[in-house]
Amino acid sequence: MGGNQVKSFSSSSFAGQHSDALALASAAVKRNPQALFTDFQWFLYQGQDTVFFTAFSTESYDKESLGNVVAEMVALAPQLTHGFVGAQPGQPFPKHLLDAITSVEMVDEFDGYPDKWLSKSDDIFERKDLPLFRLMAAVRRGGPDAEGRASVLQVRSSHALLEGSDSALLTRSASAGHGVQSNQSNKLPLFDRIKSALRGGFTALIYLALANVFAPRERPWGFKTLAIERHRLRLLANKLGVRQRSLMFALVTHALNGEGAEKLMSKKVIGAAYTMLDTKRNNTDDDFFRVRALEAKFKVMDDFVEYVRAVDNTVAGIEQKDITSFQVVIMSMFKAMRALNRVLPGLPNKRFWRFNGGMHIVLTLVPPHRTYGPMTHGMVEPLYCGAWHSAVNICTFCPGRDYVTLNFSMEQRHIANVEKISRLLDEVEARDVTPHKMMPSVERLS
Repeated sequence: MGGNQVKSFSSSSFAGQHSDALALASAAVKRNPQALFTDFQWFLYQGQDTVFFTAFSTESYDKESLGNVVAEMVALAPQLTHGFVGAQPGQPFPKHLLDAITSVEMVDEFDGYPDKWLSKSDDIFERKDLPLFRLMAAVRRGGPDAEGRASVLQVRSSHALLEGSDSALLTRSASAGHGVQSNQSNKLPLFDRIKSALRGGFTALIYLALANVFAPRERPWGFKTLAIERHRLRLLANKLGVRQRSLMFALVTHALNGEGAEKLMSKKVIGAAYTMLDTKRNNTDDDFFRVRALEAKFKVMDDFVEYVRAVDNTVAGIEQKDITSFQVVIMSMFKAMRALNRVLPGLPNKRFWRFNGGMHIVLTLVPPHRTYGPMTHGMVEPLYCGAWHSAVNICTFCPGRDYVTLNFSMEQRHIANVEKISRLLDEVEARDVTPHKMMPSVERLS
């Protein structure tokens, strides 16, 4: 493990196998550990946004074997060597760093895992001289349990270094290095770029102003996971005549919003952002992240069958139109925020990160996670993958071969309603429904 060559580097991406590129990268990060971060990466780093991947395994682990896993991760995802004081881009970690970012604990049983492990992971940012990720394992004292599980592992990382597609690639022991992700040959019209840049700048200023007036106090936060068999979702989606993605979006938002007259999110319209991968990149796209964000509004309806079909039509309608404008504005906002921070380092402030602009939930469907190769040898489904962003309610959908896991990071008041998703699924499966023809669209994973 860990002997693979790291592969590519550009001034806006990451170090690769060429010594001159490694030297340039090292010089840049000595001056500023986040010098090579794109605007999107910078924003996620400043917000201390984090991601996690966790799974049970039939293998037992100790500090040495965890160090080997880290070496393999770094070889496949060289961006993990960036962003901290003393970083050597693209180089293996010395033993003292491996010891600091890995941990093993012994447990009697796996009751409560993985939920008991999930957190904001703010400890990742406490020491500026350590890599921006951690690898931890809990090993069962008595050996494998009745299900053959000997341990449970969790990777926690700054979101600035890893996204859902990286997690999917690493799960398959595939390279997750990032080249330049924007497409400079596909230029958006000049007027559109100017308009979006202005909107992004104004959005940044307005958002800052609103945040300092309306930002709520820090709210109690909760984490929870739910695993659902994929065949159940497939059969029900076919029965309802909707896409599986729309079914998952509807199950989560309908259940979390609550029953009866009082709604936890909205009585009229649920504001949601959702993510996807898109191959039609343009010159305004971020040079690191592959993901693209879209904005949707789901009209609240009491009848679930009516609601899920409306969600399906809404998603299809969005993707038949322009799927770049929201992303371009967001990218422009990040750029404006970074420029403002250079002049006024105190901005964005703490109140800014506690303000979500009225967005009720973010729905993220990551690419399929299927274990293959040495990185995930012994790991068993379900596989869990999620994120924490300050003040943002998030549900991350992580499909495997047999299960889809729903990974919740949200206000504590919503966590109690997660159990209603399974009950709602049972109820809808038992209903007789009339046939329905879905609107054309392309299913995309992110």
